[in-house]
Amino acid sequence: MKGGRSSELFDRAKRVLPGGVNSPVRAFRAVGGTPFFVARGHGSSLVDVDGREYVDYVCSWGALILGHAHPAVLAAIHVAAEHGWTYGAPCPAEVELAEEVRGRMPSLEVMRFVNSGTEATMAAVRLARAATDRDLIVKFEGCYHGHADGFLVKAGSGVATLGLPDSPGVPAALASLTLTAPFNDATAVAELFRKHAKRIAAVIVEPYVGNAGFIPPDADFHPALRALCDDHGALLIFDEVMTGFRVAAGGAQERLGIVPDLTTLGKIVGGGFPVGVYGGRADLMRRIAPDGPVYQAGTLSGNPIAMAAGLATLRETEAPGFYDQLERRTARLLDGLQEAARRHGVPMTAGHAGSMWGMYLVEGPVRNYADAKRSDTALFARWHKAALTRGVFLAPSAFEAGFVSSAHSEADIDFTIQELDAALGEARAH
Repeated sequence: MKGGRSSELFDRAKRVLPGGVNSPVRAFRAVGGTPFFVARGHGSSLVDVDGREYVDYVCSWGALILGHAHPAVLAAIHVAAEHGWTYGAPCPAEVELAEEVRGRMPSLEVMRFVNSGTEATMAAVRLARAATDRDLIVKFEGCYHGHADGFLVKAGSGVATLGLPDSPGVPAALASLTLTAPFNDATAVAELFRKHAKRIAAVIVEPYVGNAGFIPPDADFHPALRALCDDHGALLIFDEVMTGFRVAAGGAQERLGIVPDLTTLGKIVGGGFPVGVYGGRADLMRRIAPDGPVYQAGTLSGNPIAMAAGLATLRETEAPGFYDQLERRTARLLDGLQEAARRHGVPMTAGHAGSMWGMYLVEGPVRNYADAKRSDTALFARWHKAALTRGVFLAPSAFEAGFVSSAHSEADIDFTIQELDAALGEARAH
């Protein structure tokens, strides 16, 4: 967006923040233009500092399953804040939220709250290495598990958006401990186990890829990973930071019928506040200090405000039909987008799980990151810009998933289909 307070703020921000932002994709470099600065969010919408309103399909990168400033979450935050916002000591809400999570995801027999998804995945891998006395991990090309050094190898998300396959500053010796395979290719994983079986501590995977767009798993992929880990004494880690409580009430592991050894969570579990979780089998988690020797700590972990927001969010999602309605509206949105693409002669591959969705401007199938990279990113950039001018906010990258919240109404879906159809026509014409 050009002109106005957002442009002024961005100019100021670039003098004091790298690229003018505190997370790279927010800079809009993949789609051009100037990012808008948010004044407030309400329901399904964001309003920028210049007064423009957008139907929001980023939803804080999936964290806001109830939309912005939901009254129940807001009330819980107010009550919690009145009692203080950090203690450096345990609080009851930590126990209540852990019990709520375990009720949804029984595989998390014991868990630890941290402050971000990156912290959660770092700790889960450290635990896996300690439990197996092995040093290698397997991840998948295009999957993003946070910005810890060991994960910035063939990563997705902002790394993919900026065209950086790896990050300077990651020591080669550390990067060599991360093995990679294409998503949906169990044969490639089996080959890694054949070569390195006695050294692989864990396989970590986004069960539905969300940080290279949206890529669903083949039906036999996760069962094959589970079997390979069992056969070779490695641990299976599901990174459900994005999919947890989003693709189903019990996350991807419920939807797919797979029980991982360890799981990482974030986003929704804190109601949009900075929070993460790692947990799993009790025998593994009892190795974490103070029960065991694997050290991990955090001054703000189990923050009472985040715990209250997470509890209020999860309890709202227990309403009858909550997930069914979200899935129906997401499916209707994608049906509308695919129909628009057909009408404009634009190739599109789209899919969703629950209210997590994505599309690529390329003929399918898209089964892995190499397939995703064939997408027409230049056309997406023009579409994104045209969509913004029409009041629809899509993730500013062709390699990010989108999200529908319970605040998105049928009217929002109708409006979005109409405006994205027109925006695609404009983008196609240019």
